[in-house]
Amino acid sequence: MNAHPALAADEAGQAALQEDARNVALRNTMRVQRIQDFIFHKVTLLFALSVLVVLVGIIVSLAIGAAPAFHAFGASFLVTNEWDPVNDKFGALIAITGTLVTSVIALLVAFPISFGIALFLTEICPVWLRRPMGMAVELLAGVPSIIYGMWGLFVFAPLFGDYVQPLLKHTLGVLPFIGPFFQGPTMGLGLLTAGLILAVMIIPFIASVMRDVFEIVPAVLKESAYGLGCTKWEVVRKIVLPYTRAGVVGGVMLGLGRALGETMAVTFVIGNANDIALSLFAPGNSISSTLANEFAEASSPLHVSSLFALGLILFAITFIVLSAAKLMLVGMARQEGVK
Repeated sequence: MNAHPALAADEAGQAALQEDARNVALRNTMRVQRIQDFIFHKVTLLFALSVLVVLVGIIVSLAIGAAPAFHAFGASFLVTNEWDPVNDKFGALIAITGTLVTSVIALLVAFPISFGIALFLTEICPVWLRRPMGMAVELLAGVPSIIYGMWGLFVFAPLFGDYVQPLLKHTLGVLPFIGPFFQGPTMGLGLLTAGLILAVMIIPFIASVMRDVFEIVPAVLKESAYGLGCTKWEVVRKIVLPYTRAGVVGGVMLGLGRALGETMAVTFVIGNANDIALSLFAPGNSISSTLANEFAEASSPLHVSSLFALGLILFAITFIVLSAAKLMLVGMARQEGVK
């Protein structure tokens, strides 16, 4: 009779010990998880801060290097079209103009072509052809820029100067307003050639991003639109584009950023002339091509500082373009919220 209460008390004690052991193990596990979360948080924070530190370091180094040039020339450095290393007189207007003109030409040519490629691959292309064509577009994105530059110099520029530029000169060159942009010697090299080579380079990037964002559109939305009798173009215009607008803008900005900073391909075909002309056939210069051509040979401190100033200006242009794209996306998101 007395053994049963003792056995019950012993079992209760063992259960209590097991419960305490489980609680201790749970507390230890939670403590380890908190330590792991703390370490993970700090490591990822360190990675994020390292990017910011590198960015600030680049800006500071460029600003320090460019300070003598801005001190010597002031704000007129941005609007002066003289670049004379012999007499140490420098202005950034030629390089800025060449960078903006070639990038705008590249974007105007590349955007509609990339848009058509992405739409064809996602909406029209047969299934058996979709993968090979998609891989071809991605392979084009991986071609080194110097290969594009060599192809542009030895293949594209001669054909462009012998056949396309004379045609443009005798057709668009005689029109009012836009005629002066398509006049002058047809040498094959120049701002228009550089812009077209840049367009060929950025088409794979923009098309790849657009294709990826078009593929995330839910199939039920498109099938519902087709069920209501919409055509493919109506589905694209009313369903696909509104759903993927932010991704499309991001792809375009990615291509524009590549065009703004491209160096070797532009250096091969832009003509590398420190001059500003109204004709797109005329040779010119860009910020990146100027840096590539002259940085290794710059001898005077003011020349080196002017090149640093060009690098800082290119950084500022890229920052302004990306900021404008971000603000545009924020504005579109707000409009969608109001609607």
